[in-house]
Amino acid sequence: MKDTLEALGTVDKYLDLYSRHREQIADGEPQFMRALRESGIRSFEQEGFPAQKNENYRNTHLEPLFGREFDFRFSPRKISFEIDEIFQCDVPMLNAEVLMVLNGFFHNPSGNTLKELENGIIYGSLREAVRRHPDLVAAHLGKNAPLEHEAFVSLNTAFAQDGIFLYVPDNQRMEKPIQIIHLLLSDQNQMVQHRNLFILGKHASAEVIICDHTLSPHMYLTNSVTEIFSRENSELDVLRLQNEHNNSCQVTNTWINQERNSRCQHSTITLHGGMVRNNLHLQLGGEGAEANALGLFLLDKKQHLDSFTLIDHTAPHCTSNQHYKGVLDDNSTGAFNGKIHVYPDAQKTQAFQANNNILLTDTAKMYTRPQLEIYADDVKCSHGATVGQLDEEGLFYLQSRGIPRNESRLMLMYAFANDVISRIRQPALFERISGLVSKRLRGELSRCNNCVMHCDD
Repeated sequence: MKDTLEALGTVDKYLDLYSRHREQIADGEPQFMRALRESGIRSFEQEGFPAQKNENYRNTHLEPLFGREFDFRFSPRKISFEIDEIFQCDVPMLNAEVLMVLNGFFHNPSGNTLKELENGIIYGSLREAVRRHPDLVAAHLGKNAPLEHEAFVSLNTAFAQDGIFLYVPDNQRMEKPIQIIHLLLSDQNQMVQHRNLFILGKHASAEVIICDHTLSPHMYLTNSVTEIFSRENSELDVLRLQNEHNNSCQVTNTWINQERNSRCQHSTITLHGGMVRNNLHLQLGGEGAEANALGLFLLDKKQHLDSFTLIDHTAPHCTSNQHYKGVLDDNSTGAFNGKIHVYPDAQKTQAFQANNNILLTDTAKMYTRPQLEIYADDVKCSHGATVGQLDEEGLFYLQSRGIPRNESRLMLMYAFANDVISRIRQPALFERISGLVSKRLRGELSRCNNCVMHCDD
């Protein structure tokens, strides 16, 4: 079943779509899921889309994009070919458990939608997990990502198609990384709303790699939500690689809740994408929790990226580090809006935030807004931001050693980007990402680089 969203200039169009297809959207789902969807659509009706006067969206006005005409599907698209016949991910050859999401729905030609291991680890389709493990999902889904004042979370909660579910119980470890490949493939403009839920028990650990790709030249609009629960003494490493074409718009909403002595690293590397808005919310709710948030974006042409981060320190003796970097060329624009919020009980907090950017042309623009909001008196917090050009002294030094100017520029740009990618912990993944970034800076990497269709930009 599908529907065409026409002239979506107002919230009423989405309300009407939900009203007409309520049963198809929630087909076969238990009551708790239906109730959650109803809460989502009611919240969206109240919130509407954020206006540009909203400080958190001042540099990115998304409502016009959501008002365009898109196809939206309530069930998976049937395809008559194998995905690997036309596509290879940019980070292949990893010893990983590969999970694929096609146009918002879990895709596995073998038909196995949810794996359940003997040690209690579960991973696969969120939609299937809702059916098989309703109590486990109900205890977590929608409990971390709030609906109030979050229009895109509310919209996703109402319309979520499918996504990935990962559960690692207490004292268990995922032996292999989970590699989630989000693919967009359609013969018309497509809207996608997928949802991920990751739950790590006490002393559990996992690595997750998320790769976003487009396989056809049509316009895509993705609104995704990922909820993560990291219990006491757990360890989680999440890396997202965004490589979509210039006709795509992607809104990601990631909510991470960390308990006592948990450690989490979340990295986002954006190689391509027409319009990207990444929202990251981290709550350090248990004493001794540690969080690292890293970002690297490489923009050119008229690409636009907006990163919003909020780290809530609500417990004492927690540590957070944010480091976001951008390289902007041509007429591209970027924005960074990051806040560290230290609550009164969060004594002994250590929090660091930095946003550094390089503009390669006079027409590229970067807007940055680092913020500290501190209500505790025994803390160590710092923040800063820079927007500038390549170091002319550094260029002169390299050229004086016989290195051509273009190569000198590339060396400086790579050294700038390496501050982020060098923190990737898995050696094989670091090498692959490092090579992709180097190619991107040289202009040798197009989006969908490994897709045999090679659509036009």
